[in-house]
Amino acid sequence: MALSFSTLTDAITQYTGLSPAAFFTIVAVMVVAYKVVCGMFVAAEDYAAVKKANEYAAREQVQLGDVTEEELRAYDGTRPDKPLLMAIKGNIYDVSRSRHTMFYGPGGPYALFAGRDASRALALMSFDSQDLTGNIDGLSASELEVLQDWEYKFMEKYVKVGQLVPQKTRIENAEGGNKALDGTSIPIGKVSSFLENSQMQLGLNGFDL
Repeated sequence: MALSFSTLTDAITQYTGLSPAAFFTIVAVMVVAYKVVCGMFVAAEDYAAVKKANEYAAREQVQLGDVTEEELRAYDGTRPDKPLLMAIKGNIYDVSRSRHTMFYGPGGPYALFAGRDASRALALMSFDSQDLTGNIDGLSASELEVLQDWEYKFMEKYVKVGQLVPQKTRIENAEGGNKALDGTSIPIGKVSSFLENSQMQLGLNGFDL
């Protein structure tokens, strides 16, 4: 081995006229310069991904308000016409800027979290489908601390666009009737009858309506 190294250094001096130390110094400088120059240029695919990510970041965020878990699943990134959303501790964030950087978008390492509240999975650093839930009961203090770190990162990087609700609690008017809290239609006639009966009962109990 010593003979080979000696032969190499002799060859360097003979063919370049430089000492071995000077030769290897020049080679090292050339390698560093090459990497610096290459870093100044971006591949076409990378440039397109960065451009799209910037477009998502620059566009106006759509505020969704109250959203159920079932509705949130429609925003899992499989439809390009919809934003890519993800929830942590019930708060929904628009992570569309990461769709084209292959992070939360289809095929990305965290794609299974998209369109869901992944609080438990993030706290446990788990990719098990059973942990794709917002239920954080039973987590240890350290696991809750991990989840808190994730939430801080999302608050810093992404825009909150809504919050999860267990079910729709708004009373919406339908044609020819009203809707109860569970979405069941109540005909106008039954509403009036219910109110009249309520007034009668309250009147019998001494209440003046």
